[in-house]
Amino acid sequence: MTTTQPRPSQDVIRPDKDRFLGEENPFEAMMSRFDYAAKRCGLDPGLYKILRHPERQMIVSVPIQRDTGEIEVFTGFRVIYNTSRGPAKGGIRFDMQVTLDEVKALAAWMTWKCAVVNIPFGGSKGGVVCDPSTMSNAELERLTRRYTSSIIESLGPDSDVPAPDMNTNERVMAWVMDTYSMHKRHTVTAVVTGKPIEMGGSLGRREATGRGCMIVTREALKKLRMPVAGTRVVVQGFGNVGSIAAQLMEDQGMTIVAVSDKSGGVFNPKGLRVKDLVQHVKQHQFLKGYPGAKPVNNEELLTLDCDVLVPAALENVITHKNAGDVKARIICEGANGPTAAGADKILNDKGIFVIPDILANAGGVTVSYFEWVQDRGGYFWDEETVNQRLERIMVRSFDEVTSMATRHGLDNRIGAYMLAIERVAAVHRLRGMYA
Repeated sequence: MTTTQPRPSQDVIRPDKDRFLGEENPFEAMMSRFDYAAKRCGLDPGLYKILRHPERQMIVSVPIQRDTGEIEVFTGFRVIYNTSRGPAKGGIRFDMQVTLDEVKALAAWMTWKCAVVNIPFGGSKGGVVCDPSTMSNAELERLTRRYTSSIIESLGPDSDVPAPDMNTNERVMAWVMDTYSMHKRHTVTAVVTGKPIEMGGSLGRREATGRGCMIVTREALKKLRMPVAGTRVVVQGFGNVGSIAAQLMEDQGMTIVAVSDKSGGVFNPKGLRVKDLVQHVKQHQFLKGYPGAKPVNNEELLTLDCDVLVPAALENVITHKNAGDVKARIICEGANGPTAAGADKILNDKGIFVIPDILANAGGVTVSYFEWVQDRGGYFWDEETVNQRLERIMVRSFDEVTSMATRHGLDNRIGAYMLAIERVAAVHRLRGMYA
């Protein structure tokens, strides 16, 4: 005999069953935090359903001709997560590990990140599954232009604004802008950010994410009544974000004791000179072999004795397996999603002050917003003005996140999500639903 299952109550938030896929699914790991924050906010179940699903997901084929004459077809993605607060904003990455779930997670992160710093953007993300290290500049240009033309209906200064991300840069953004402009038959500088300065890029944009990390770390030290001078910092990842954050932290008087890249890490408890590290990488491509420091691998680096840990490389590097061994007093998440959901409680129980990614690395999207504003206004600011305005927004946002966390007796990550959810939900309530 068939029995009818009772319908679940419609007045409670019930997470989708596939959120329990585990730490390896970036979208569900990220959304598990969203689910908890939504419950603490008392979010209406209808709004919960809207905010848990992306507005649009695109999968496109990207055929190009290789330099050999051979035709190859790549797969590209673009996800627009939410545009209630303004145009979608999010990077484009070229990498063999790009998946739809990853792009979806990053688009959602961008939605919350823009809301945390209270700039009028929604979230998006894109990527192409490829290995750019095996491609010539001509092939990369063909790939970029074909991918851009495949998603061009979603792009525009008022709809979806890309930026550089993993394995893309100013040159790639120039190709995106030019391709879009050729289709529109006039130059549209505001369609992308992270462009060359000569094409309408903003001063201070390249350093913005690392600068934001430095600012919120400084504010965390102040909040915890720890001296800035002599603070021992470990940075995982010595790319654009990690290297600039390390340099700016050193300029503030902090001591950089260890850094790493894909070749491994180097450690000196007495401190490393960041300028020397940068020079070594320029000459040898990687940190490996840097003199006057002890080599450490990336796993060991995360558990070194230090005051501040800056994971600025990959997702899910701090998990339930190694979180108990982290010795830092402060974690500043320079990368997107460096801490898996399963590690949150462990870090919280240890009393580690985590500056979550949607706050810590929001300096980049903040100055991207400045670039978009400057392009649309046709009036450009000097670097001092950019940095001053970035500092004001990052300090204000740090205070708002920590106040939200303290008020509800929660960690900073859930405080940041609650702040973002409340801001996005408020706009949805005001706008109502188009039917």
